[in-house]
Amino acid sequence: AVSTLELAKLAQLYGRPIASFFTESSAPEEDVLVALFRAAQVEGQDMPWQSEVSRYLGICRAGVELEHLLDRPPHIGPPSYDLPQPRNVMEAVEQGNIVAEQERRRLALGHNPIPDMSDLINSQNIWASGADLPDDMSGLFLNHSSIGLFILVNFGHPRARKRFSYAHEYAHALLDRQDSATVSREDNRRKLPEVRANAFAAALLLPRSGVWSFLNSRFKAGPSLIEQTVYDPAAEQNAEEVRASRRAAPRSQVLTYEDVAALAHHFGVSYQAALFRLKSLSIVNDAEFGELRDKEHFGKQYLELLQVLVDLEGHDERKPDREIVSQVVHLALEAYRREEISKGKLRDLSTLLNFSAKDLVMLAEAA
Repeated sequence: AVSTLELAKLAQLYGRPIASFFTESSAPEEDVLVALFRAAQVEGQDMPWQSEVSRYLGICRAGVELEHLLDRPPHIGPPSYDLPQPRNVMEAVEQGNIVAEQERRRLALGHNPIPDMSDLINSQNIWASGADLPDDMSGLFLNHSSIGLFILVNFGHPRARKRFSYAHEYAHALLDRQDSATVSREDNRRKLPEVRANAFAAALLLPRSGVWSFLNSRFKAGPSLIEQTVYDPAAEQNAEEVRASRRAAPRSQVLTYEDVAALAHHFGVSYQAALFRLKSLSIVNDAEFGELRDKEHFGKQYLELLQVLVDLEGHDERKPDREIVSQVVHLALEAYRREEISKGKLRDLSTLLNFSAKDLVMLAEAA
């Protein structure tokens, strides 16, 4: 007889879920690593990041098997958006904007900043984590029966860029689920699915109503002339109205580098991301955009003065696999508590997770 541990090792070796060994399949699914390396255009090459991704896939498979033992739903993610492939850049941008607004409504986010994109994605039944990837690769999305939906972003990038990358890859999970692997890197950024994902990320992280609300709180970007009309039911017959107007102080509504920097920090994005969003919302024109872009260094100096620039441009010191490892550890402790796995399985998991086997077993027995 074949043991559960032996089945788990076979599943890891062949990149398949354990359940697939007991079911018939008319056409075998392509190995997830093969699909990824083809999408990354590195087939036949030995890259350092490949072993890193392979380890993460092993962690995902372990999580999937534990979920199966615990009768948890698979990591198939939220409902996908079945939209046609965009035919041009404008259509790609419009689709990204629309889906971002719908996601904010579905998730009841209002127009508030999103505290943690990786937590949000994990809450949507999608594996998500940081990883050591090449500098020109911002992230990747995988969809495979052995792991479900899986997102990795470049852990070496600054915090603001990682947040944008998480949102970008989330767009692929919602809109490009027909592909087994999607790799986001500098040399494919002009492809329409990438343009759509960037538009989605900007609209999700910087919602239209949220941007306007923030600017209104700073008394900026309003009209130069404010007019009010007061309704009077007694004057309906004569069609008379009471009107009032007030002109804003000269240049009081003009946006400065300080406003852009503050907007960026409020929503946890880069100065450039905030500025491009202002332009796409027609809040600044081409001339204003150019002037504000030239003053980006002043915006960063302003945030540095307030000692908050690190929130956007700092690098996380925690382990990149923290999110995904914490999920699998939770599943392992629960599975051991229910007597679904043995101490031997816990020790195998500790090796995969780079944990002390003694500590993991001790915690499991105390659960």
